[in-house]
Amino acid sequence: MKTLAIVGRPNVGKSTLFNKIAGKRISIVEDTPGVTRDRVYTTATWNGVDFQMIDTGGFEPKSDDLILKNIRTQAQMAIDLADVVIMVTDVRIGVTAADTEVARLLLKSGKPTILVCNKSDNLPKAELAKFDFYTLGMGDPYCVSSVHGIGIGDLLDEVITRFPKNDDEVDSDDDALKIAIVGKPNSGKSSLINKLLNQERVIVSPIAGTTRDSIDTRLDYNGKDYVLIDTAGMRKRGKIDENIEHYSVIRSLNSMDRADCVLHMIDATEGVTEQDTKIAGYAHDNGKPIVIAVNKWDAIEKDNDSVKKFEKEIRNKLIFCTYAPIIYISAKTGLRTNHVFEKVKFVVGQATKRVATGALNDIIGEATLKTQPPADKGKRLKIYYSTQTGVNPPTFVLFVNDSQLMHFSYLRYIENQLRTAFDFSGTQIKLECRNRS
Repeated sequence: MKTLAIVGRPNVGKSTLFNKIAGKRISIVEDTPGVTRDRVYTTATWNGVDFQMIDTGGFEPKSDDLILKNIRTQAQMAIDLADVVIMVTDVRIGVTAADTEVARLLLKSGKPTILVCNKSDNLPKAELAKFDFYTLGMGDPYCVSSVHGIGIGDLLDEVITRFPKNDDEVDSDDDALKIAIVGKPNSGKSSLINKLLNQERVIVSPIAGTTRDSIDTRLDYNGKDYVLIDTAGMRKRGKIDENIEHYSVIRSLNSMDRADCVLHMIDATEGVTEQDTKIAGYAHDNGKPIVIAVNKWDAIEKDNDSVKKFEKEIRNKLIFCTYAPIIYISAKTGLRTNHVFEKVKFVVGQATKRVATGALNDIIGEATLKTQPPADKGKRLKIYYSTQTGVNPPTFVLFVNDSQLMHFSYLRYIENQLRTAFDFSGTQIKLECRNRS
């Protein structure tokens, strides 16, 4: 997925523009410089093109303030990640020294950049004032008003044309099974890939990835083609800080978008972290099959209950994806790494499984006999019949007398009955209620 970064000095309206493009309030907006500190990201769509968007904090190129230094570092990371950058300025104030420094940095980066003169509420006056901004050497400025939406459509049209046309991604029609190996920094993603590539019967060829410093690796294992999608830009623990780790999440999102399955690696020596929760949550929200690989299992002291305790922690912290199978591995020693491919192949099969309509209705019929559907004010929910409407993830429609009577707890009960009957390990199940009429 293409990536758009929004940068600029403080208080020029970056977050307002970000929210306007996203179509919802995501970034905090306040008339105070430096409000946006951590990076905020979301997905957006324009003219049928999906892209990822990163909001950044106010960029102060020469400040010695510790917080502003961190913001500057994160903004630089956003620029490195982006396919296209929007530089936001304030047309009412004009060109400032900070604007000039930001423009110089962007020109040095070589990234396609679009200059925006924000707060152009009085468009005729703004069209005259924008000529001062040509001194930045960024080309024709776009006059917009993030608050009122003026000029946003034309701006996005230009953004779409600037996105790279030819990716070196693996062909979407390729039969190879694409595995996104994700996780926080230092969880052992690269070590696992290196270990997997040493297996017998493996043919390897490098394929340039969509991210600047990411590599996809194609291999053949036991007669089946796979593509391992690594997360770009991994750093050793001594070279990263808490704020910069936000960017490993963004890289992971790019990998997951184009994968058939997500192999989520968790560091056994650290347990499940907040960042692990974000990564797994994105995979779940996008309906990706998930396998959880607990790495460095050789590095912890174990007793008879170690597996049970660790699984309990994972299930409690990743409660939204309790369906994901867990394997305990060591990328360093090769412990159980040979199980990775068979587990991935299995969950992808579960995600693409189709259930016969007759068998499906038999199971749901038995479920309603065991536990009656909910009722409200004397009216009870009736499930007339159901059918599967999609895969990846498996999606089912229940035709009922009144969808308002369906309670989420009963939907969860139906889901559990389907899992008991048909498994669906590694994939979420989507259930939708429709009135029969």
